[in-house]
Amino acid sequence: MSEPAAAARDPRASDPTVSEHGAARTPGAKRAAPGEYVFELAKVNHILGGPDYSTANGACVEGDRMIVGLMRMPAGTGAEPHSHPNEQWIYILEGTFRATIGDRPVEAGPGSLVYIPAGTIHSGGATEAGDVLFFTVKDASHSLHGIKA
Repeated sequence: MSEPAAAARDPRASDPTVSEHGAARTPGAKRAAPGEYVFELAKVNHILGGPDYSTANGACVEGDRMIVGLMRMPAGTGAEPHSHPNEQWIYILEGTFRATIGDRPVEAGPGSLVYIPAGTIHSGGATEAGDVLFFTVKDASHSLHGIKA
């Protein structure tokens, strides 16, 4: 079968956002398998959200086009300045998240949604008052991990 015909049958065949052989882009992350639709995040392998710049730790699951994570940062800790080529959304479930996105300080509590544009240097973390628990989503053009600034 020709390459265009194969791509027509399986849109992932020519999609540059899909990792080769279906492997996770993020080391240690769970890669969604064909026919796998439900993930118990408490049982998914926990990884560091940014091994060389962040204390965020939690479950990470990757699909073809999206990466999701349920991460916790202990009180008074966080992520040093970094960026990533994919945009990011952070939904705060518990605690207070203080961050700097570009040159703008932000503070977000439970129920708040934080947007970080692709390529923007940012940092942030939990206040001394308690841990911050957040659900994060990134497009799968890159891994969950960023690049320390």
